[in-house]
Amino acid sequence: MSRLLDYQENAQGSGLSSHPSLRDVHSINPAQLMARIESYESRQKKGISDVRRTFCLFVTFDLLFITLLWIIELNVNGGIEKTLPQEVLQYDYHSSYFDIFLLAVFRFKILILAYALCRLRHWWAIAFTTAVTSAFLLAKVILSKLLSQGAFGYVLPIISFLLAWIETWFLDFKVLPQEAEEENRLLLVQDASERAALTHPGLPSDGQFYSPPESEAGSDEESEEKQDTEKPVV
Repeated sequence: MSRLLDYQENAQGSGLSSHPSLRDVHSINPAQLMARIESYESRQKKGISDVRRTFCLFVTFDLLFITLLWIIELNVNGGIEKTLPQEVLQYDYHSSYFDIFLLAVFRFKILILAYALCRLRHWWAIAFTTAVTSAFLLAKVILSKLLSQGAFGYVLPIISFLLAWIETWFLDFKVLPQEAEEENRLLLVQDASERAALTHPGLPSDGQFYSPPESEAGSDEESEEKQDTEKPVV
């Protein structure tokens, strides 16, 4: 008997603990839910999220910054008119910085195509660009003579390497998780709105109201007179 009583008490306790969740469902305001759904849908209609737009801006900054450093390097080593043909037309893997600039252009094209135009939601594209960038820069630093050409022999490879990995970190830890969280939040809000529509039916329309026919003004007075005449005289 004691075990049976304990089981009944536990069942009652679990039933009571489930009441707050039901109350929470009943306390949902459908107007607020619809406002949230509209806000999420308006974000999706933009075509690209704010965090993804920030990522694309950073990829553009990567290209512009590497280009700026390469132009500065050309001016330092004798001027653009003299040094540019040597590095482009007479390209030498061991002493030219032109390939680092092309590597930045390669990252820009792949990442913008994948995450801005195609709106890819996977990390394989940036993993490919980061792997190619890392392998190329490591090989260039080991095999080339950049380190003996002054400060730019250190600056350009290091900055290019860091920017590639910062882009990878930003996409993997900021862009993709935040977009997945927004999608899950939208699904939860839609689910809650459907429950609220079931638990809080809307107000009846004008056709659903029933108004009884109005009684004539003299009918009440006639009924009262009849009741007075029908009373027995004492």
